This record gives sequence, C-alpha cells and structure tokens, in this order.
Amino acid sequence: MDRRDFNVMLAGMGLTMGHGRIRKASASTARVEAFTLHSNDWVPNNSRLPVIVYRNALEAGSGRESVYEDLFNRNGWPSRWRNGVYSFHHYHSLGHEVLGFSNGSARLMLGGPSGRAVDVRGGDIALLPAGTGHCNLGSDADFTVIGAYPPEQDFDILRAAPTPEQLARIQSLPFPMTDPVQGKGGALSREWHPS
Repeated sequence: MDRRDFNVMLAGMGLTMGHGRIRKASASTARVEAFTLHSNDWVPNNSRLPVIVYRNALEAGSGRESVYEDLFNRNGWPSRWRNGVYSFHHYHSLGHEVLGFSNGSARLMLGGPSGRAVDVRGGDIALLPAGTGHCNLGSDADFTVIGAYPPEQDFDILRAAPTPEQLARIQSLPFPMTDPVQGKGGALSREWHPS
C-alpha cells in the first residue's frame, strides 16, 4: 500500500499522521467567524443565534468525507447526507444544520436574497441556525458537502415565508448540547446563548 492510500485509510478512521505518529483528526485550531443574520425579505434567518464558520477546520481532499462524518458523530450531531448545497434560496425549520465542505469550493449566499455572500472551500465547516437562508451561487465540480443535525432534529426545505407555526418551531428548537466541530466548550458554547 502506498503512502497516499494509507493516508486515505487513516482519514476514513478519523485519524491523521502528525510528526510521524498517528493522532485523532482535530478541528480545535480552526479560525472561527461568527455573524448574525436578521430577517431578510421572506427568509426568517435567526436573529438570536449567529452563523458560525470554522475556517480550515479539517484537512480537505477527495475521500475525506468520512472524517467529517466521524467528527460530527463524535460530537453528537449525527451525519445524515453527502451532496452539495441547492442553487435556490431555502431554509430549514426542523433543525439547526452543520455543513462540512470536504472538497472543492463554492460561493454561498447566506441569509436569503441580498444576504451575505460567503466563499467556502474544502476544510471549512459552516453551522447554520434554523431559519438561516442558504443558496449555492456557484461551485466547482469537486464541491462536496456533508450535512448533520442535532439529535431529534431534521431538515425540511422551505422556499417561502414561514407560517406562524414554522416560525415558532425555529425559535423553540432544543438547544444543541455540543459544538458539532469542536465539542464541549467549542465556539457554539461561546457564540450561541439560549434565551
């Protein structure tokens, strides 16, 4: 087995080579950006909980999807799918969502039409509170996303203003117990505060 195949195998187990020894993949050194998005046209966003973007959280590359899934699962956010980000504005009322960008790059619009454009690339991870609008404005062919949600939360795809019931659900979703990227004591515990 050559070195590249060995590293891919380690990545699949959530491990990496560091200074000649095997260690667990870690996202604790990621550079964290947080910003709040307020209601924008028909997109409710979440003025109580900011979006959190973890820059260079994990090593990027083809075949690294399971490393992101393992990280999310280990931190109590069951991974649910691998795909991309839809090219239309939408949001979710059934759960908070973490998006791990394992490969490629994209320009996303967060917050709905006329929201905030954010460039992401392999290695970045975005945590979107329920209600946050998101849309893929353009991505390369390698763009790969892993999606996860807190336990007992799910996703729906909403493309119109929320009903009063959907808005109430967004505001009353259970607060996540751990940061999906950095675990207990991570950026989520510093940036998200239950009301």
